[in-house]
Amino acid sequence: MHARPAYDVETVLAAGKGDRDAIDKLVRSHLPLVYNIAGRAMDGHPDVDDVVQETMARVVAGVSGLRDPGSFRSWIVAIAMNQVREWRHARTAALGLDEALGLADAASDFAALTVTRLGLSGQRKEAAEATRWLDADDREVLALWWMEVAGELTRAELAAALGTSEQHAAVRVQRTKGRLETARAVVRALAAQPRCPDLAAAAAAWNGVPSDLWRKRLSRHVRDCRACAGRLADLVPAERLLAGLGLVAVPAGIAAGLLEAARTAAAPVLKGGLLAKGKAAAGSALAAKPIAVTAAGATLMAGGVVVVQTLRPETPPRRATVVIASSAPVSSPRPPRKTPAKTPAKTRSPYGRTVDAADQAPPRNRPPAPLPHRPAGTVKIGGRHGYSRYGGAPSITHRGDYVTITGRGYVQVRWGILYRNRVGLFLPATWTGLKGKLFHVASGGGRRMDDEQAPGVTWMGSPETGFVRLPGGHQQMWQNEFYYLDGAVTLHNNESGTDIDLTVAPRTWKEVWDDISARPDPARGILRYGLTRDTGDDRAPVPQYVTRAVDPARVPQRSRV
Repeated sequence: MHARPAYDVETVLAAGKGDRDAIDKLVRSHLPLVYNIAGRAMDGHPDVDDVVQETMARVVAGVSGLRDPGSFRSWIVAIAMNQVREWRHARTAALGLDEALGLADAASDFAALTVTRLGLSGQRKEAAEATRWLDADDREVLALWWMEVAGELTRAELAAALGTSEQHAAVRVQRTKGRLETARAVVRALAAQPRCPDLAAAAAAWNGVPSDLWRKRLSRHVRDCRACAGRLADLVPAERLLAGLGLVAVPAGIAAGLLEAARTAAAPVLKGGLLAKGKAAAGSALAAKPIAVTAAGATLMAGGVVVVQTLRPETPPRRATVVIASSAPVSSPRPPRKTPAKTPAKTRSPYGRTVDAADQAPPRNRPPAPLPHRPAGTVKIGGRHGYSRYGGAPSITHRGDYVTITGRGYVQVRWGILYRNRVGLFLPATWTGLKGKLFHVASGGGRRMDDEQAPGVTWMGSPETGFVRLPGGHQQMWQNEFYYLDGAVTLHNNESGTDIDLTVAPRTWKEVWDDISARPDPARGILRYGLTRDTGDDRAPVPQYVTRAVDPARVPQRSRV
């Protein structure tokens, strides 16, 4: 086993009091751990350096407020994982979905670094290369499990980093291990010379870039092919291969910079990378951060201005508190200019103002408010979709599926979250190309997706399988969401980590009202009354993530109407 990073409670306490040597020791001993976790979870993306820097900055800034010094390692690993997730969400928002979810160049990803810097060969090399075939959620789990097998983390620390119980962490680790073993089989089969002709045919349309989707497709052949399966007889379990492996060395530039910052009781915050690649466009709080953080906060001096940033320990605020004080000579203040009275502006339609807000569940036994009766005509649905087994309504079940809705009337979108198949990151469905007006008029189906269907189990997941994670500010979906359209719009399924099925169907006003006004009846699966959202005019809410643009990959994480 590799030796765990050395630290003691006294060192953490001293660092919390601003002791520079203690800060230096903590940063030096834990930097390799953080770098390897972030590198593997992010697949070696160039922003790894920035995420590591940001993690260590938060550690230095927050260690003074750490309540339990004995939990330091769990705390620092949890911060690293939170930074990875924040990076992924910001990247998804700032870039197109396809680009954000794409893999790094295989020539420069973390698998290649692992193979090169640790001198791996044989099955250890195959195992490292197999990590390229995992999706983002699996790479997060793998990054932590790899450190556990290498002796760097305990199972309790792994579970804390995932934000779950040790029992649930064990389930997630086991599933990731299973997918890694499947990927190892694919890697070996593809590397065989000569390659199996049937495998070559199955991979004919593959572009050569490893992915979760192609792992699934090619593994079917490998599993069922006698020739390919016969090459797997000597595969050693991954934990035996990884046990005792060292860590990938931290690049000298990063290590030197962070250690020097620690010696001066300061650590650099992002100077490029995330900021240069559109964090501001993604609405991230990181976009406006200064470039130095001390144990007490952050101080930056430039042009005679001192900027002090206060960071809350453990859970940094979405918006930092910034105090600006001038160190330059202060001249006499000028009297404020009088602003000339403006001509009253024309009354603007309130349409589109009530969007993108999370809301609390109403009491289960509260009947809905009256539902305004809007004029209806014919609603038509087309696009690229399948059909639901239940009623034959158009259904979009895969990423890239969409329905285009035209006409005037009510539309139901029924949510199916198949958490037994896949959980984790949730990428919101998007409404694009809006012509006319679209309102979110009611929520029903007898339940919200976070209502319990069994103790500890909701329609968002369970302790055994994991839970769906909504992005910040996203409304909790109800089983049935009802909309009113007067024009045309396209709804896209953008699923990635989570398995989502959306069924779309025209509805009459009466059908909507009958749904949301049904009395709670657990025997019939109706757990609560529905909710009326419609105000009857343009003040009614607009669905989340709706835009007049037509490219679903570029819909911002706020509605643009």
